[in-house]
Amino acid sequence: MSFNEKLADRIRVQVRLFPETFTEKKMFGGLSFLYKGKMTVGIIKEDLVVRIIADKIEKELAKPHVRPMDFTKRPMKEFVYVSQDGIRSEIDLLHYIELGLEHAKNKL
Repeated sequence: MSFNEKLADRIRVQVRLFPETFTEKKMFGGLSFLYKGKMTVGIIKEDLVVRIIADKIEKELAKPHVRPMDFTKRPMKEFVYVSQDGIRSEIDLLHYIELGLEHAKNKL
């Protein structure tokens, strides 16, 4: 399994700021962070993977460094990849964790 351990550590620090409890699970050949069993964000190789509610996904896809998640060679609904350049700051990373958490809560 290959994923960016430094990014995993950055996410671990960020999720501690939330009152919600996140768990970790190996998924997609990488690592995912879940809220109540629902995926929020994850890491595949060097990319951040984020689940985003349908109403917000087009806005996020319009940003540089964000692209559809095509893990299966086809775009996956409500999933995006964010490259390292899109999460250089902790504020950027926090934004994507918040979007992922919103998605998870919306699916409960």
